[in-house]
Amino acid sequence: MSLCWLHFPSYDLARKGLAGSFLNITTPEIIDSLQRAAVKESRLGIPILFGLDVIHGYSTIFSIPLAHASTWDPDLVKTCAAVAGKEAASQGIRWTFSPMVGIARDPRWGRIAEGAGEDPYLGSKMAWAYVEGYQGAKLLPSSNLVACAEHYVAYGGAEGGRDYNTAEVSRRTLWEIYLPSFKAAVEVGVGTVMSAFDDLDGVPASANKYTITGILKDDWNFTGFVVSDWDAIGELMNHGIASDSAEAAEKAVKAGVDMDMVGPYHGTLAKLAESGKVPIDIVNDAVKRILRIKFELGLFDHPYVDILKSRESLMLPEYRKVALEEERQAIVLLRNEGGVLPFSKQVESIAVIGPLTDSKPDMLGRWYCLGQADSVVTLLDGIRLMLPKATILVAKGCGITDTSTAGFADAIDAAARADIVVSAVGESGNMTGEAESRASLKMPGVQDRLVRKIVKLGKPTVEVLMNGRPLSIQWDADHVPAILET
Repeated sequence: MSLCWLHFPSYDLARKGLAGSFLNITTPEIIDSLQRAAVKESRLGIPILFGLDVIHGYSTIFSIPLAHASTWDPDLVKTCAAVAGKEAASQGIRWTFSPMVGIARDPRWGRIAEGAGEDPYLGSKMAWAYVEGYQGAKLLPSSNLVACAEHYVAYGGAEGGRDYNTAEVSRRTLWEIYLPSFKAAVEVGVGTVMSAFDDLDGVPASANKYTITGILKDDWNFTGFVVSDWDAIGELMNHGIASDSAEAAEKAVKAGVDMDMVGPYHGTLAKLAESGKVPIDIVNDAVKRILRIKFELGLFDHPYVDILKSRESLMLPEYRKVALEEERQAIVLLRNEGGVLPFSKQVESIAVIGPLTDSKPDMLGRWYCLGQADSVVTLLDGIRLMLPKATILVAKGCGITDTSTAGFADAIDAAARADIVVSAVGESGNMTGEAESRASLKMPGVQDRLVRKIVKLGKPTVEVLMNGRPLSIQWDADHVPAILET
């Protein structure tokens, strides 16, 4: 079983060999001491696999995955994943819950930010890039992390873009749209796959024998292990196909889920096997798959953390250089009427307005792991750095979700006095991600009204969009001279 450190802060579990993995621990000293307890004091001495959501960087933070896909450069994305893997592995973390290779069919879905968008071909190329970046060409002791392709399968087909909702998918759509990116991950050697929360055509994904055992393990010969999403096995009771935790575990393991992410459900497998409800061969296969990954990752030979090295392995200059290049490639120029961009070095005054002008936390995006807001260079910081002689006029105008226009006057005044206007608008960093679906793709709050007021001044204006999903900006696309999707 897998256990979250927040829920099970006891070394006794490691000493007794009761934890196959621990999640969400980021302190090297704690990881090392737990590992030593498991290896030196438990009966079988099996090392623990430490996992974390290393989604778009560990300490050195890159663009969100949706922006990664906007580079159209799998080799660059592979390099970013390798950097994230090196940083995380240096701290004792050897398993990441990435890449999210689900195809998104509705931009209202919050988790669109975590994947490569709606195209199966691009999604497959990005799946390859992430897996090989984390693991290398083959999972070996020299690999940084074992990757986890998630969320299997058709999670991005949730009706109405509502997270956790049901997905009604034809067999043709399943095979042509949702499965190719997972198959690409398996072909490149992904070590683990995560089963999803949703139900697929009435059968919960974490109890779907057709997709997990039939397609993934039998048809594709996947030899790694399948882990449930957070409490997805427990939620089989909510789906109405299990009456209690034991039945939920029985349904999941028979379908092919080898590891329970949260912990308590697969703890019933011994009794289920003794009673004959779960054949012992199924339990043995699950154990074999998990142990194989630990062997291939080299945990049995090198389980411990190099504490001295861990202190000197984060935010290295060469890592930041890769991040800068990736950010540059990820930005998309949507419109540039009249040659507003690039700015002249001789520009005398610029008005920088909008709620995302100088918001360090929001620029980290969702799932930013150990990223620190203090390390962020905001749009305002960058403009001041690149144009040190220009007069910079700053006014937020409104907050991201404000309904008040009280700040418009200051923003309009600043824009009227400047030669060029830059507006930073969009979504906050936490408006996309898990459980962050939206009913509307409209710009949040009154930001769109602010943009219209500024554009009516007739100044050369650049709209810098910061968001984790497509936004409906038809008016802007017709009237704002230059638009950057960042």
